[in-house]
Amino acid sequence: MQLLLLLFAAVGLCWGQYNPNTLAKRTSIVHLFEWRWQDIALECERYLAPNGFGGVQVSPPNENIVITNPNRPWWERYQPISYKLCTRSGNEEEFRDMVTRCNNVGVRIYVDAVVNHMCGAAGGSGTHSTCGSYFNAGNRDFPAVPYSGWDFNDGKCHTGSGEIENYGDIYQVRDCRLSSLLDLALEKDYVRSKVAEYLNHLIDIGVAGFRLDAAKHMWPGDIRAFLDKLNDLNTQWFPEGTKPFIFQEVIDLGGEPIKGSDYFGNGRVTEFKYGAKLGTVLRKWDGEKMAVTINEDTTCGNDWVCEHRWRQIKNMVIFRNVVDGEPFSNWWDNGSNQVAFGRGNKGFIIFNNDDWNMNVYVQTGLPAGTYCDVISGQKENNKCTGKQVFVSGDGMANFQINTDVEDPFIAIHVEAKL
Repeated sequence: MQLLLLLFAAVGLCWGQYNPNTLAKRTSIVHLFEWRWQDIALECERYLAPNGFGGVQVSPPNENIVITNPNRPWWERYQPISYKLCTRSGNEEEFRDMVTRCNNVGVRIYVDAVVNHMCGAAGGSGTHSTCGSYFNAGNRDFPAVPYSGWDFNDGKCHTGSGEIENYGDIYQVRDCRLSSLLDLALEKDYVRSKVAEYLNHLIDIGVAGFRLDAAKHMWPGDIRAFLDKLNDLNTQWFPEGTKPFIFQEVIDLGGEPIKGSDYFGNGRVTEFKYGAKLGTVLRKWDGEKMAVTINEDTTCGNDWVCEHRWRQIKNMVIFRNVVDGEPFSNWWDNGSNQVAFGRGNKGFIIFNNDDWNMNVYVQTGLPAGTYCDVISGQKENNKCTGKQVFVSGDGMANFQINTDVEDPFIAIHVEAKL
């Protein structure tokens, strides 16, 4: 009986790490890259929660090196100095406030966790870090953790440069330095414990999960070892026994021995091939952080580009929530680059990626009625601000999409029905 309980516990741990822990019918996560914590808190309250977003992936919150040549690049955030929570996005108090406020309106926070390495080998020594902690990259000395020379893979890497020289060699990829970043010896229990201590601190604050940066450069067994040390999520916002959501960055475009599937046992894996393939189809190929201000037209100011506030993207987040769990249905295509499909009897979408106008009648599978297209507009005050689509009693509808329109596709769903 005891063995059976242990097996059930192990299964629960495995499956728990695949669950993003979002509220029901909230299925999309937005990456607010380099946003300040106080701006994210406001965005959760004023826009993300009201429009059905499930969560936010935030930039690494731990102390990083300060790089001035070039001046304060985004990638300095991926060169840790310690696991203290102070970056140009804000301090620990501001981070806690963001997590609390976002959770309170049902928007989860996912941390970009940089635990494969510390800063670059040429990072120098001193206190040029976002919390002011002293470090000496040359001596592998990071007293604010603390890590010392014993905690790195220098002796385990067998290339002449200490760098990854051959991506066809899995030992180099996982034991040598990625772009000169000092590679942590995650086979050591001390290092695993310090990583788990950092992640558990974030869990206790209330985060819902982690993106594991550079997971490809860590052995899957080492990842499993520190994941096994993690706490359950904070019961202030999550049911008792809830595990953190894990999604791992494994760049696998084919042609290398390391596969994304090597990491499936630890959680989800970011699918890089998906974006590459989707782009091919659509193309028809074979410094200091400024505040994110919101203009009167709801777009972002201060040169920030907020794609998640674009009408089409916001409305497709809602579309995804409406059709969540519904089966793929009613496929149609013209044998070229005009395609359409439904999701059960809840939603339907049609694309014209040809060089000529579309005018077709297709089966939508939706109930009869008048629907607002959520791409050209949306439903407001029981009226359509964009195109209307009329679905007849047999589920058929006429779609006209010209090649000169801004967005050559139409999407309708049952919550956009008049």
